Amino acid sequence: MPDRMPSNVPDKTGGAMSTTKMPAADQIWVSTLNSRGDFPAGARGAAPVRFYDTTLRDGEQTVGVVLSPQQKLELARALDDLGIARIEAGFPRVSADDAEAFGLIARAGLRAEIWGFARAVQADIEEILRLEARASVIEVPASEIKLSAYGISRADSIRRAVEAVKFATSHGVKVAFFPVDGTRADLDHLRALYLAAVEAGASEAVVVDTIGACNPEAVEFLVRKVCEWVGPAVPVHFHGHDDFGMATACAIAAVRGGALWIQGTINGMGERAGNADLGEVALALQCLYGIPVELDFSKIREVSERVRTASGYALEPWKPVVGENLFVRESGAVASQFHIPEAIEPFAAALVGAKRSIVLGKKSGLDSIDLKAKDLGLSIPQDQRNAVLSAVKRRGIEKRGLVTDAEFQQIVAQHPSR
Repeated sequence: MPDRMPSNVPDKTGGAMSTTKMPAADQIWVSTLNSRGDFPAGARGAAPVRFYDTTLRDGEQTVGVVLSPQQKLELARALDDLGIARIEAGFPRVSADDAEAFGLIARAGLRAEIWGFARAVQADIEEILRLEARASVIEVPASEIKLSAYGISRADSIRRAVEAVKFATSHGVKVAFFPVDGTRADLDHLRALYLAAVEAGASEAVVVDTIGACNPEAVEFLVRKVCEWVGPAVPVHFHGHDDFGMATACAIAAVRGGALWIQGTINGMGERAGNADLGEVALALQCLYGIPVELDFSKIREVSERVRTASGYALEPWKPVVGENLFVRESGAVASQFHIPEAIEPFAAALVGAKRSIVLGKKSGLDSIDLKAKDLGLSIPQDQRNAVLSAVKRRGIEKRGLVTDAEFQQIVAQHPSR
């Protein structure tokens, strides 16, 4: 991955780029075969991959999710604390609530850059200016499918892009050009769009997989092409969706192709199957590929929970990075290895601010009840261990779930030494 980091992008402290602390080797237990990959020369040890969070805009497009301006402000503060370099504070022209939230976030004194979102429409940009924003994505439809849906010709899309970018940049707004559904666009037209936008003043370019229609190989190819088209002075982003469950893999491929910024959301929330999950992308880049990233992993689960609670949806307990089951063990066979975390986990719980624990149920074994008893300060008579285990399994089957600590204490109390 070539070093394409622009000199005018501040770090979170407003000075030179911040340093990124890699996890200790004793916190990561992944395959040594990973080092045999052919990540482009220079990628390891290069400038950190940075994250552009769109939870407050694209994430809120999750069906049924409505975030109040105050909730958005609180989440923006959490994102800033997490180490997100850029926060897309919303699409201010869409509603008065969005404009209010944008204003609150812009005035909050966060370390992250605050970005807006606008269509290639002057009124959208005027609202960005009214709120005194200094940076914005500007979108225009790119694929034949989208152009047809909007009744816009290729020439119209280029004209609109040029006019909007010129208007924004002439008023001091930094622009990242965002051709919607670019991964399904004709390559000649897509190239013409990017070049026209850059010539008009766009300083950054986004490769946009609007409906998750690309495989990782195609993303890498397209990102590399866009890097060639726009040249080394224009940083390239990747914005992907998860309709085929490939958003994380596609984001990794985008970095292979030369992208320096990954756009996504916390928990992968968003329309349909959602966006690229920034926590997943960051952990995979750093732990599996040795690519430094700017993110405080120790806070990712806390921020995940705050976003989930504010949004009112549930997460799969087995979800990577933030799922509640990742460091919880019920199986007796696994519990017997609990004292050696690397035998049953690929990275340390502490790396992502989690705690390891044993739970009891149908699948428990003798090691499970011993560990739980020790955790609770209980003593199980040696001659009652099998009976206690049988009672635990029976209770788990009866309730079709886990045995609570209180239930376990009661079971132990019912099995004194004979």
